[in-house]
Amino acid sequence: MKDNNKNIIIRIGLVYYFILLFALVIIGRIVYLQFAENEKWSQKALSLTEKTLIIEPSRGDICAIDGRLLSTSVPYYEVRMDMKAQGLTPDVFDEQIDSLCLNLSMIFRDRPASDYKHELVNARKRGSRYHLIKRKVSYLELKKLKKCPILKLGQNKGGFIYIQSNKRAKPFMDLASRTIGFLHESADGRKDGFVGVEAAYNHELKGVQGLRLMQRISGNIWMPINDGNEIEPKDGNDVITTIDVNFQDVAENALLTQLSNNKAMHGTVVLMEVATGEIKAIANLERDSSGSYRETYNYAIGSSTEPGSTFKLMSLIVALEDGKVKLTDTINTENGTYKFYDRVMKDSHNGGFGKITVKDVFAFSSNVGISKMITTHYKGNEAHFVDRLYKMNLNEKLNISIKGEGKPYIKYPGDSSWYGTTLPWMSVGYETRLTPLQILTFYNAIANNGKMVKPLFVKRIMYHGEVLKEFDTEVLNPSICSDETLEKAKEVLEAVVDYGTARNLKNNIYKIAGKTGTAQIADKKYGYKNNAKIDYQASFVGYFPADNPKYSCIVVVNSPSNNVYYGNVVAGPVFKEIADRVYASSLDIHQEVGGGNQNLVASIPATKFGKFDDMNFVLKNLNIKADYQSVKSEWVVANFYDSTLVIQNRFIKDKAVPNVVGMGAKDAVFLLENAGLKVRMIGKGKVVKQSIDANSPIINKSVIEIELKS
Repeated sequence: MKDNNKNIIIRIGLVYYFILLFALVIIGRIVYLQFAENEKWSQKALSLTEKTLIIEPSRGDICAIDGRLLSTSVPYYEVRMDMKAQGLTPDVFDEQIDSLCLNLSMIFRDRPASDYKHELVNARKRGSRYHLIKRKVSYLELKKLKKCPILKLGQNKGGFIYIQSNKRAKPFMDLASRTIGFLHESADGRKDGFVGVEAAYNHELKGVQGLRLMQRISGNIWMPINDGNEIEPKDGNDVITTIDVNFQDVAENALLTQLSNNKAMHGTVVLMEVATGEIKAIANLERDSSGSYRETYNYAIGSSTEPGSTFKLMSLIVALEDGKVKLTDTINTENGTYKFYDRVMKDSHNGGFGKITVKDVFAFSSNVGISKMITTHYKGNEAHFVDRLYKMNLNEKLNISIKGEGKPYIKYPGDSSWYGTTLPWMSVGYETRLTPLQILTFYNAIANNGKMVKPLFVKRIMYHGEVLKEFDTEVLNPSICSDETLEKAKEVLEAVVDYGTARNLKNNIYKIAGKTGTAQIADKKYGYKNNAKIDYQASFVGYFPADNPKYSCIVVVNSPSNNVYYGNVVAGPVFKEIADRVYASSLDIHQEVGGGNQNLVASIPATKFGKFDDMNFVLKNLNIKADYQSVKSEWVVANFYDSTLVIQNRFIKDKAVPNVVGMGAKDAVFLLENAGLKVRMIGKGKVVKQSIDANSPIINKSVIEIELKS
């Protein structure tokens, strides 16, 4: 019996010992978790109930040179309601719910007030902390919601919650869309510039992200925590491009018309300001499977192809600079054909031109004449010819700000692809490769008295009206050739239009100088062999007015399909239409008519409101009389009273929304953005309506919509 009792005691003791040991292990583990891994598990628990949400900033605007929006971020909002908000008492809810629902029905116009009341009352009964009212709410709708009963009390007292998201919009639709660029959404949801200005200036445009603390309330529903520690995002900077919307519109329409008429595959046009290199218009259109034309690729920047006859200017400049030829020298162009080894060079003119001067060789774009001239003087010394081309930067990229520039290709003697026929074919623009923009930059240098400048796409970076950075003209080569050669180059370019291959572009109002180009496009499979499919590339590049150049322009049309492929009749009309419209709208490049000051006999034109100094300057220079009634303000209004133009004060108050009604877009945007507002424009002409009343207190970063009419 004693032995049995002893065994029982031993067993109980062992059980007690193991229980004690297990308890000690548990206590030890608790102590370890509490002190050694406390932070780890606290964070783990917190991550299941709280998280930090990244708030995307409002991406900066991309604007034309006059401030008109080319690409902007339009804010949209998701509106929700916390039915258990601390200050949302039963008395407040019951008293104001009818008014709230009536307002919701009137604002959204999607369902009756009774439906809204039924929904919100049920959400209140369920104690919903994050009840969805509406997605994709516009800023103007949000502004109205903030004045609604209950919601106007805010998040804590009224349960009003709204979350902003931004959508990129282009007010001018597809205008210069490839150059402006697009956005690409990464795996983490971040939207960055993909191509064009959006990509090149992504760092400036994207802004700085903010942070918001979110709390899980049920399932996968998260609600913002209003703890006062939210970090506001910083808006992106605005990018002011060099694009002129009016010139861009003309360029795209002229190109579209000619592409459609000739059923071409694609085409490009670029308009550049001579002295500065600023790109005023750039269009790229390609035919899709339906026969419509869209911007899908930036051919002006990225397409490096054989330029054809537009390269003849580079060849001639080399020969002139070396003193090998004079414009009065004669060259026998034979009957329009000439054989170099086993290859025959042909002119487009049947029967040839016989013996003609070097100037006429260029004016009539004789392949035989140019190739014979270059071969005669540089055969055996091909390296010197190519070195001269290199000296004029023709083998170098322009290194523009926009990505995707095609690489130029100028062969050098000793290259594996250099043959005995390379020199004559290179001299007329084959076996070389250049992009349209690179060709234009060279011709622009001729117009700019030999100074080659880099094409400029962006003029300045701004933040809420303040200029952060200006981009100045960058010189790539101060002088591509001597002054003597430069004058001869200008002479032959004018001859092309005066009596040469582009005489159809000649007019009696202003002079155009330039060069036609018609290049065969090599078949991908057979090259230039007899069984190859022959396509053509038509081009014209030049500048105007020729006697005082202000703008240069290139037009390239690829694969016209109506058996008409010469540069003067395919590309030339696009150049002419653009030049005519630009010349007509640019009074500073017109020559004086009548030899002196003349009073304008005309009715007084409509006058937009604006800056006093600007208005006074225009009126005085147009000899328009006005009655200035004690003007003391920087900004003024102009109105007719009994056929008299009366100028009156318009005072702009500090820290108040400016009155921009009656102003043009440029002045209106300037005032509003300087006041800290984001501007969205509808229409064109002068401002007839603004969404935020004049002299209202300014809420920084608010969006104001202005409506313009002609």
